[in-house]
Amino acid sequence: MEMPRRALLKVIVLGDSGVGKTSLMNQYVYKKFSQQYKATIGADFVTKEVQIDDKLVTLQIWDTAGQERFQSLGSAFYRGADCCVLVYDVNIQKSFEILNNWHKEFVKQADPVDPEAFPFILFGNKIDVDGGSSRVVSEKTAREWCASRGDIPYFETSAKEGYNVHEAFLCVAKMALAGEHEQEHDIYFPGISETVSEVEQRGGCAC
Repeated sequence: MEMPRRALLKVIVLGDSGVGKTSLMNQYVYKKFSQQYKATIGADFVTKEVQIDDKLVTLQIWDTAGQERFQSLGSAFYRGADCCVLVYDVNIQKSFEILNNWHKEFVKQADPVDPEAFPFILFGNKIDVDGGSSRVVSEKTAREWCASRGDIPYFETSAKEGYNVHEAFLCVAKMALAGEHEQEHDIYFPGISETVSEVEQRGGCAC
């Protein structure tokens, strides 16, 4: 039996403080959610292995601090990215309005060969809050923003409930794989303990 081909893909997650970037990643990788908010300092990453067709894909998902003082992480951090996930909170207008800034910041720092074709994806998070009654950014508004950016995919998510998180990150993996760079990646492995070793199986139930 032939071993599946492997790919290591770097994904950067950007967005304002408190929109749920870390919670989305923890829900996807560890299936955990914490009510306690702890600001990310600088940048950190988690890894997750997924099988897509005949390829074993390792997603290296980088979480960033949303505070402005951490925005200048430098181009080395962004370089070599295969996909950029933009996250906003559907209940906070400012987190949506500032998406343009995050989009521009990424393009400037990562300097992709073809910025128009680079894979971005948008997550509208926290749709569970108050049963949706606190929502201020409509799905229509978000989809219009995506259309104005070259029809980037859009997912409404709840890190707390686990809603649509798996589907959204699977789309990230497929997009990153489709646009995989030929050039060398700036990829770091500070410690084995941070990786998730088991391969995610499609289908079946872990209950």
